[in-house]
Amino acid sequence: MSSKNATETVAADAGGIARAVAILERGGLVAVPTETVFGLAARADSDEAVTAIYRAKGRPDFNPLIVHVANGEAARELADFPPGAAELMDRYWPAPLTLVLPARSDVRLAPAVTAGLPTVALRSPAHPVMQALLAQCDFPLAAPSANRSGFVSPTSPAHVLRTLDGRIDLVLDGGADCENGLESTILAIRGDGSWEELRPGPVDLEALHRDFGRGPLLSSSPEGALEAPGQMTSHYAPGKPVRLDALRAEDDEFFIGFGAIAGDVSLSAEGDLATAAASLYACLHRAASSAKPKIAVASVPNEGIGIAINDRLRRAAA
Repeated sequence: MSSKNATETVAADAGGIARAVAILERGGLVAVPTETVFGLAARADSDEAVTAIYRAKGRPDFNPLIVHVANGEAARELADFPPGAAELMDRYWPAPLTLVLPARSDVRLAPAVTAGLPTVALRSPAHPVMQALLAQCDFPLAAPSANRSGFVSPTSPAHVLRTLDGRIDLVLDGGADCENGLESTILAIRGDGSWEELRPGPVDLEALHRDFGRGPLLSSSPEGALEAPGQMTSHYAPGKPVRLDALRAEDDEFFIGFGAIAGDVSLSAEGDLATAAASLYACLHRAASSAKPKIAVASVPNEGIGIAINDRLRRAAA
């Protein structure tokens, strides 16, 4: 254990996974890499463990949690499936795609996981470390992003420790930063089979909808009930004022560039949106720890995964 950190970081090898399972079994908290961001995992069937997530994150108790499962078979124990939902899950999981579905009447989850809603948010992550962990757990894992609530999401162990050091039991280090760098796309499938996008993310739902061809694709209303993480107006905040669509920085601003617009750091000097998504939170963490009291961000095209990037930036600036 490092003398610097109160929370231990271990390699996500067989020994590290075994330690993480033992911690989770007794109701502890473990930060785990996924292909999106690091998740703060706890057993989803334990009131005490889920309460520990809320306590560590300082998270509002009306904000539901995503439940991570190994596969569709495990998901079927937790949710009912409207028309088309099972086929979508079987075709596209594991993926950075969270499905909000009607919770089964006999579901055995801590009530705080669903925040009192009749739905449950489920995801099967496409990351070997989280899959290895789920394979050894005989319970589902609630796993919101591994950071204090409202702050920038983590894509590395160092980011996790920046806000949760001493507040959680363990960090599993998978040896590389998270590939996608943005939280999962969240899709609610209603009882009539219609789709509603609750949060944009790495999965392009418009393209998925065209491929799958089921019902209209709706957009969630800002005034609607919180059914999933990331719907709050102010979220992903670096703790400093953020100015968007900037062409240059003021003297008191740390500048995050994109493409031809250079900055103190760049989301992608080549203007590649996938690279920008993967580096977004690392850039925001750099900006948050800089001596400059404000942050400016260059414009990012609002297309493809750029829609999700701009969604996170607008919430960071709110």
